[in-house]
Amino acid sequence: MAMEKEYRPEAIEERWSREWVEKGLFRAGADPAKRPFCMVIPPPNVTGNLHMGHVLVYTLHDIVARWRRMQGWDVLWLPGTDHAGIATQAVVEREILKEGTDRHTLGRDAFVKRVWEWKALYGSRITGQLKRLGSSCDWSRERFTMDDGLSRAVREVFVQLYREGLIYRDRYIVNWCPRCQTALSDLETVHEQKKGKLYTVRYPFADGKAGGVDVATTRPETMLGDTGVAVHPEDDRYRSVVGRQLALPLTGRTLPVVADAFVDPSYGTGAVKVTPAHDPNDFAAGRRLGLAEIVVIDTAGKMTSEAGEFSGLDRFQARKRVVARLEELGLLIAVKDHEHAVGHCQRCSTVVEPLASMQWFVKVGPMAASAADAVAAGRTEFVPASWTKVYFEWMKNIHDWCISRQLWWGHQIPAWYDEAGNVYVAADEAAAKVQAQAKLGHAPATLTRDEDVLDTWFSSALWCHSTLGWPAPTPELKSFLPSSVLVTGFDIIFFWVARMVMTTTYFTGHVPFRDVYINAIVRDEDGQKMSKSKGNVLDPIDLIDGVDVETLVAKATSNMMDPRQAEKIAKRTRRQFPEGIPSFGADAVRFTFASLATFNRTLNFDLHRCEGYRNFCNKLWNATRFVLMNLEGKDCGLDETPPKALTFVDRWLLGRLQRAKHDIATNIDQYRFDLAAKALYEFVWDEYCDWYVELAKVQMADADERGDEAAARGTRSMLVRELEATLRLAHPFVPFITEELWQSVAPLAGKRGESISTQPFPKANFDRVDAAADARMATLKALVSACRELRGEMKVSPALRPPLYVSGDAATLAEFTRYLKPLAKVSDVHVVTELPSSDAPVEIVGEYRLMLHIEVDPAEERERIGKEKSRIEGEIGKAEAKLGNEAFVARAPAAVVEQERARLAGFTATLDKLRQQYQRLGG
Repeated sequence: MAMEKEYRPEAIEERWSREWVEKGLFRAGADPAKRPFCMVIPPPNVTGNLHMGHVLVYTLHDIVARWRRMQGWDVLWLPGTDHAGIATQAVVEREILKEGTDRHTLGRDAFVKRVWEWKALYGSRITGQLKRLGSSCDWSRERFTMDDGLSRAVREVFVQLYREGLIYRDRYIVNWCPRCQTALSDLETVHEQKKGKLYTVRYPFADGKAGGVDVATTRPETMLGDTGVAVHPEDDRYRSVVGRQLALPLTGRTLPVVADAFVDPSYGTGAVKVTPAHDPNDFAAGRRLGLAEIVVIDTAGKMTSEAGEFSGLDRFQARKRVVARLEELGLLIAVKDHEHAVGHCQRCSTVVEPLASMQWFVKVGPMAASAADAVAAGRTEFVPASWTKVYFEWMKNIHDWCISRQLWWGHQIPAWYDEAGNVYVAADEAAAKVQAQAKLGHAPATLTRDEDVLDTWFSSALWCHSTLGWPAPTPELKSFLPSSVLVTGFDIIFFWVARMVMTTTYFTGHVPFRDVYINAIVRDEDGQKMSKSKGNVLDPIDLIDGVDVETLVAKATSNMMDPRQAEKIAKRTRRQFPEGIPSFGADAVRFTFASLATFNRTLNFDLHRCEGYRNFCNKLWNATRFVLMNLEGKDCGLDETPPKALTFVDRWLLGRLQRAKHDIATNIDQYRFDLAAKALYEFVWDEYCDWYVELAKVQMADADERGDEAAARGTRSMLVRELEATLRLAHPFVPFITEELWQSVAPLAGKRGESISTQPFPKANFDRVDAAADARMATLKALVSACRELRGEMKVSPALRPPLYVSGDAATLAEFTRYLKPLAKVSDVHVVTELPSSDAPVEIVGEYRLMLHIEVDPAEERERIGKEKSRIEGEIGKAEAKLGNEAFVARAPAAVVEQERARLAGFTATLDKLRQQYQRLGG
């Protein structure tokens, strides 16, 4: 079969992605005799495109899936997407705002219909991108967190937990996002250290007597909702004032001084304002002490009518006004700089507002205990194991989970209220009406459904068992639960992993997965977090298909509000990618991420690594093209009857392949994808392509010249059979190019099949390792490398082929001569007992001494080496000065410092050799 001269990924990747799916090659369950292996995809949100973290996670999933499938397992890699309540609703709201309307004008039903339409139009985009990446999911089983089956599971869980008293509704302080207009869980609230102010305010005694109590606060605007001032019961400074009434400044209200152990006497003045409606600690204290809850900030972040003269002001504007008024009244005692943690919405970075409101909660304690036991017993294991401690710490300090969200897009809470406010939790309204009639003794006049929806993570927590058909007792549940492994980032151990362990264990008695591999978080090449504000976000599809520089600039600056920042990012993008990004292809991008997948917490993505792995694909392509061009139509030893003669080079390659098989399989099994990728790269590039193919050319030419068909058959057999096995080894990492090449190579190697993906993964057979052949090959490689060193030292033109003089074991050298001549680019090999007297440099390899016989003018050579020596000494001086600069070592990226140290070591080694040559020439 004729191959294209150049490897062009765009010509093969989309075609194979489509054919794999059309042929149903990744469908699970076809052979019940096979051992089941299951993974559920971490469902991406339907709102957007793949990002770099997605590519890492899904590449590692796919490597495991393809590997296990080739090992003969019944692999179910179950795909799906998440409805992503807050994010998706926000996107659609922005769209309808462009039309001059909003969701409240549309109404709930019409708005939800619009979201479904948007999901149908854009939600499949990310599925297409997953296929473009080569993800070998069973696409016939694709799920969505709001499809009928998963929605049924959500209702079942909610109703059961409510009946068991593990879901309850209560008025409580929640984290509220004024921009997203919904409550957030503690995990969706990101706390950042911010510089602020600590204000000390005098609360006068209500009876008009002199003095009062000084209170320290970071949020003076919330004092308008104070209903008490608290001190520690054992704080002697305040014993005499406990029980007295204070005048709350700016309001005309009074409030008591109360004693409670939650107060830290060392903080501020030791007296704290109690604002039960706007602080979680104050809320709990207020409940204990019977203090009222007065809401002075509303859901939009504006002051309510309870705030008096400040009503209607934004909360931060109100802060300035309140401080100014306190200063006018002489009640502002002090203002100090103060750094403290401020909660922000994880989605939009808005400062959250603690608000008291009615919400639904899950009492997670009982489920958390069994989930912790499951990991402690080893039923689920974290890889790396260090994440187990993090998991236990969180489970130990877990709080009840606020699961209600004030959104319209999502699973609406299955709860209905009658006119008296009684609540009925049921799978549907008909069942709720039955409950109401039983309670009231008559049919309710009306039932009103709770308007809130469930936190997105509530349905995601059921993902492992609901996608397999739970609560129905499906065959899939029996075969594929627990799933085998989950690959995910450490940033959602708490959001998702722990909650899946809790719910799946609680409702099915099984853990959701046996292994949890925690992958690194992807950063840019300088170790910076990728963010749109920094303009360092890369679209992985751009890496696969290529993109021009102006499109890159447009993407990098699309979210920049500040024109100056946008221009700065634009200039940097044009400087970094003056010609845009070339098409690397999905295989090269996949291999890059596999090679970077260490056990570290973060990985720095270097675009140049993609170029290196694109070159790897080119190397594999060219080697295969050579094999096909030279072997098609020839006897490749498929018929074992005629003799085949194998050289030590052939036997070496056969043994080297066994080690590669072992190393790759072992490292995938241990989730060391980086080491598996390294083993594959080194075997393909260094051993098969750079050494064996070149040596095989010599062997085939020599066999043809001698008419030795047995030797020719042996080499041709090794070339094609080991190439075919190598393609199968590489397939989990680079599926597209290996499929394309295997289709042509397989017939020559005597293999048949519809796809490489259904072929067996190569198994190591160490009986085929030949230690003697390995030793001989090591010697040959060392001799060739020594010759190349000599050529480099003497700056011999590639076109010049001088004779080689070498002393050592004559029998070995006689066998090596045919290889040395072409690989070392020498005209002849003279085996001598002693090297000729010459000023030419000599290389020593064990018992062998090598010299290229080139006439050298000692004076000219001495002058040349002297100049080179001076240049290298100058480079050493620059490198030493840079590394001696403490500021450079401290501030430069670690990779840059290490690169400079490596340069210094290289210069030093070169200088040593130059000095030796200079001395031999009488210098």
